[in-house]
Amino acid sequence: MKENPIKFGTDGWRAIIAKEFTFDNVRICARAVAAYLKEAGLAERGLIIGYDTRFASEDFAAAAAETAAAYGIKTFLSPVSVPTPVVSYGVTAKQAGGAIMITASHNPAAWNGLKLKS
Repeated sequence: MKENPIKFGTDGWRAIIAKEFTFDNVRICARAVAAYLKEAGLAERGLIIGYDTRFASEDFAAAAAETAAAYGIKTFLSPVSVPTPVVSYGVTAKQAGGAIMITASHNPAAWNGLKLKS
């Protein structure tokens, strides 16, 4: 049985781009977030999705937004790259159900990541 490469730590999931951090794995995470928002009764409040300036972050964020929307979640995809605190503030300001931030924070450039905010 193949081991799952998605392992969340204290501040999200980070992995090497195109090795473990792939579009398929980002979509798996987005589906899980969508399922949680529905189960928690937060789907109508929506999901904010932001991203940083790393390689393909905008594309990973778009994939997460498309996936969540396909599961009936209202999404707010940032039109530009933003720092993580902007996404965190957005959850409070919009009273959103939660947020996904595509960033690997301080990790090397070959990495990317996914943070969840509530």
